[in-house]
Amino acid sequence: MLIFIGKVVFLFLLYIGAIRFLGKTALAQLTPHDFGAIFFLAYILFGAIKIDGIIEGLIAGVMIVAVYLLIAKLTLWNKLNKLLVGEPTFIIQKGDILVENLKRSRYSLTELLSTIRTAGYFDISEIDYAILEPNGEISILSKQNNHKGLAVPVIIEGEIQYQHLHLVNIDEQWLKRELTLKGYDHFNDIFLATIRDKDLILSVYT
Repeated sequence: MLIFIGKVVFLFLLYIGAIRFLGKTALAQLTPHDFGAIFFLAYILFGAIKIDGIIEGLIAGVMIVAVYLLIAKLTLWNKLNKLLVGEPTFIIQKGDILVENLKRSRYSLTELLSTIRTAGYFDISEIDYAILEPNGEISILSKQNNHKGLAVPVIIEGEIQYQHLHLVNIDEQWLKRELTLKGYDHFNDIFLATIRDKDLILSVYT
């Protein structure tokens, strides 16, 4: 029975890892090859498990639920959340396509343009930011609606988000100085800190 449980947990984790490897587009776009990959992965991996009777079926179901709940708990930790779920990726900034980010996300230009048109925008220059979310959806902020600016997270759960600092054209020293002025000497005390890209207003949440 322990071998059976081990197989169920291992194949479930392997399936999750494979879907994670396929990238964010596999979760949202579901093109024919995305759908085919997800379907056949499930068929091949879980077809390898032979369930003998209702007892094993119940045990397998309970183990899947238990592993799911465990992963859901682990994703509450920022470091593990990046590994298990991923993080947002900026693919348009100030009307410019960030080509390297687009390629790294395995998100095609055709899919990007289609998504933008679906959102009601037919000119990339109208868009201030487009962000590919971990679930594969794209969040779009147009220049027309971006009056105050985008609040970019620069600290999450006590950790500096170095990849976001360059988006608002600041460095770590500037951030530390501004935090000190607000009375924060340690990053560990900060749950979330954001900086608006237009006026560099720093907001801190503890």
